[in-house]
Amino acid sequence: MCNSNCGNHTEEVLYVQEARVGRMAPDFELAAIMADGSTGTVSLAENIEAGKWTVLYFYPLDFTFVCPTEIKALSAQQEKFVALNTEVIAVSTDSTFSHAAWRNHPSLGKINHPMAADTSHVVSEAYGVLIPEEGIALRGLFIIDPKGILVHSTINSNDVGRNVDEVFRTLEAFQAVSEGKVVPCGWHPGDALLSTK
Repeated sequence: MCNSNCGNHTEEVLYVQEARVGRMAPDFELAAIMADGSTGTVSLAENIEAGKWTVLYFYPLDFTFVCPTEIKALSAQQEKFVALNTEVIAVSTDSTFSHAAWRNHPSLGKINHPMAADTSHVVSEAYGVLIPEEGIALRGLFIIDPKGILVHSTINSNDVGRNVDEVFRTLEAFQAVSEGKVVPCGWHPGDALLSTK
């Protein structure tokens, strides 16, 4: 924005991140390539209605180098996510046509969870991962509980991939929390919880 002393008027772009841990996660409904290769839609509302946890993760681009290592690693654990009542959704700013083409390329192949297309960049911006000048997303990963509350958020720069074991540890930690119980540092599934009472 310009004040009264401004010589040249230039438009200031306001970057707004809606995602806040402990609050309702920003809603989304996106076109996607589904696990079976068909085109469909994914939405947070659908997961909430089904009483499911959501792991929503963003990656920068199709046909890249680090991205397929993450996507394949998460895809390979689909049965474990299902056992944990969790829907996994991958998102980039690429189109569904690009996602479909990548799934047919040897560098990626069949993926066991949806790959959503945020071509408008609205969802990437809401979750605070959009790089506006490049039109791509950072490596953000968000865990949303069955009520739609955002309980976990991590964002990496695009040169470093994520650790799937840590995704599970964090997801299971939040699922283990119950009234009067909290999770200590270094907790792993099966470890004791701490009582606040």
